Amino acid sequence: MGGLSPWHLIIIAIVLLLVFGGGGKLSSLMGDAAKGVKAFKDGLKDDETPPAQPTASLPQTPAEKDPIVR
Repeated sequence: MGGLSPWHLIIIAIVLLLVFGGGGKLSSLMGDAAKGVKAFKDGLKDDETPPAQPTASLPQTPAEKDPIVR
């Protein structure tokens, strides 16, 4: 009972081929996950851009230039 028969090894090989093989669902799923992580990181890089410079303000009127005296 402790040893593996050739049938056990064949079944294990088939399962591993289905899971990790080129057409396996897990390999395509992991590829999609890697693409998602890369897109997420690229999105974070875009958010780190410095904020835009404020636009120039309108010139002050003479009333705005005078200090308020209380």
